[in-house]
Amino acid sequence: MFGSMREDLRNSLQEIREAGLYKAERVITTPQNASVGVGGGPKVLNFCANNYLGLADHPEVVAAAKAALDEWGFGMASVRFICGTQQIHKDLESRLSAFLGTEDTILYSSCFDANGGLFETLLGAEDAVISDELNHASIIDGIRLSKAKRFRYKNRDMADLERCLVEAKDARYRLIATDGVFSMDGYLAPLDEICALAEKHNALVMVDDSHAVGFTGPTGAGTPELFGVQDKVDVLTGTLGKALGGASGGYVSGRAEIVELLRQRSRPYLFSNSLAPAVTAASLKALDLISTSGDLLEKLRQNTELFRREMTARGFDVLPGEHPIAPVMIGDAAEAGRMAEALLEQGIYVIGFSYPVVPHGKARIRTQMSAAHSTDEVWQAIHAFEKARETLKA
Repeated sequence: MFGSMREDLRNSLQEIREAGLYKAERVITTPQNASVGVGGGPKVLNFCANNYLGLADHPEVVAAAKAALDEWGFGMASVRFICGTQQIHKDLESRLSAFLGTEDTILYSSCFDANGGLFETLLGAEDAVISDELNHASIIDGIRLSKAKRFRYKNRDMADLERCLVEAKDARYRLIATDGVFSMDGYLAPLDEICALAEKHNALVMVDDSHAVGFTGPTGAGTPELFGVQDKVDVLTGTLGKALGGASGGYVSGRAEIVELLRQRSRPYLFSNSLAPAVTAASLKALDLISTSGDLLEKLRQNTELFRREMTARGFDVLPGEHPIAPVMIGDAAEAGRMAEALLEQGIYVIGFSYPVVPHGKARIRTQMSAAHSTDEVWQAIHAFEKARETLKA
């Protein structure tokens, strides 16, 4: 039977290659950092990791993980409610609640799982979920698992959001779901306006803040802090796999009753192993570093402002904004791939993003700044883009 399927799969893969959409995986031969080894070659500057604060290989984070291996072991071999809860899991949940300004927090193995286990648990057929059209795939998949009525509004379009709220007026509960930061564009959701509409129409608000927590807002607590609506967001999901150490793990944080129900009924929580002790302890250390070092946040802001300003001044089409994600728009998928290869030859590691990750015709190089980059390294990336552009024109 597989013989006929194999031929279809091979044809599909060939079509992907011919369209310039094939996503090859480069092999990193060093720890994740501002510079990395690729495939045995010389080190290159990494401008595409989610390592916003440079904590993925921070010595104190690594040391905390090593110490946890000795004290708590390698893995839990259990889910939380059986025998998979250690004190450090409770400590991290409490610490995240304090950092985010929420009532309670529940850990997951990833934010994808957190979003996958949220909507089905909270919402029934008599409810409605209203989702931004550019929400992360994990939100989309999580919503599909629920029986709630589904509405979708145009990206960051408050008039269209209100239209959906009015259409869903007969639902028992209405939940607005949005990314805090839309990761392909670096755009921020207008949470102040979203929360105002939620109050007007008696709706709940859910925010996935994976690309903001740790470095956005005065203390790094994320987009709710930035927009001054921490007390108005009902459900906050996020990851430990980006700014907060860069390993794995996710969470749902928010109203205490919501978190308590998730512990009882959320399937990814009930049927997945507990977060590894080393990751849990290292995440606690990452929060320590964020809470005591404003220098990291300031350095990230400086690097972001420098790159965005100078790239725009040199005629590159950089989507506007202030987020460390600074997409350099290319358009054609194959050209974006060629640009990424040319940049690698200049010592800059980036990836061309194309369909289905972004819409057809909107391929880009999604650069991401890090506090681990020096000012000179940011300038090196800027000059490399110029040289790569000239190389491709020749």
